[in-house]
Amino acid sequence: MSTVLYILLAVLIFGILIGIHEWGHFVAARACGVRVREFALGMGPLLWHREDKHGTQLSLRALPIGGYCAMEGEDEASDDPAAFTNAAPWRRLLILVAGAAMNFLLGLAVILALFTQMDAFVAPTITEFAAGCPYEGADALQVGDTFWRINGQRIYTTGDVTTYLARRSGDTSDITVVRDGKKLTLEDYPMVPVEYADPETGEVTVRYGFTLGVRESGPGAWLKYSWYGAMDFVRMVWLGLEDLITGAAGIQQMTGVVGIVDLIADVGTQSDTTRDALLNIAYLTAFIAINLAVMNLLPLPALDGGRILFLFVTWAAERLLRRKIDGKYEGYVHAAGLVALLGLMAFVMYNDIARIIAG
Repeated sequence: MSTVLYILLAVLIFGILIGIHEWGHFVAARACGVRVREFALGMGPLLWHREDKHGTQLSLRALPIGGYCAMEGEDEASDDPAAFTNAAPWRRLLILVAGAAMNFLLGLAVILALFTQMDAFVAPTITEFAAGCPYEGADALQVGDTFWRINGQRIYTTGDVTTYLARRSGDTSDITVVRDGKKLTLEDYPMVPVEYADPETGEVTVRYGFTLGVRESGPGAWLKYSWYGAMDFVRMVWLGLEDLITGAAGIQQMTGVVGIVDLIADVGTQSDTTRDALLNIAYLTAFIAINLAVMNLLPLPALDGGRILFLFVTWAAERLLRRKIDGKYEGYVHAAGLVALLGLMAFVMYNDIARIIAG
């Protein structure tokens, strides 16, 4: 496949991700008795529409860069009993969460579909130590230990072990392993990579000195490691945000839609076969879907997470003041947040384009 086809595929992927997100809101709104004025795929000029039996306009719009589920009374007061603002708080919460939930479930389903193609998975269980490894002993690590947590982070895969040993502030770590069915914690345990010389070639490598590799297979392993993969993706998003906040990563390193489309095209063109390309892109799609789910629930204006925050704030304020808060004030905040979000997206897009041009 050519680069252009991979770019078109990337656009289609974003359309699916946005569509499934808005469909989640749509289905939840219907289930909760909230009137939906329009359910649209795409933005901009109207290409096609029809009205369903519930009075909802189903629309297809020209620009494949978004979509929306417009509910009655979403950002303003309404006298309609079926308005979003007149629904019970738990119903509004369900509707707001449904979009991100659908993105997460889509990502999980894609991971599961990919993992059913695998014969076996490698668990983070120690199978052997290198000769002279200082981390083996009665009061240290032993063959058969399965890493459970490192510095508070749950260990799902073998790659997590080195990742979270590296993300520490010093040379010691709090390591929890499962040994003989029980959890054992080694607190402030000193562990750094050590030089090991190959006895046959004399080649020196720097590593921790233990080998991981208990193989697990079958439907149970497919389900377990699919869930682990999804949880790992969630954590990667949080760690990325943490790096932005602490300054370990700069805002210039953020990637937006343009950068992701370019990444998908690169993954496709650099794969050995078309099948490999599609599998790699599917895995990347799962990460993007889960990334969208997590980011959308951040408590920021214009995002579903911001609306959820306002839901709790207004609920508490209404109980305290004993009167209903006009939804227009929340609308003002979200409008301002949307302007700020669009500004950030424009900045990230500029950086993506500059990075692509620079090569």
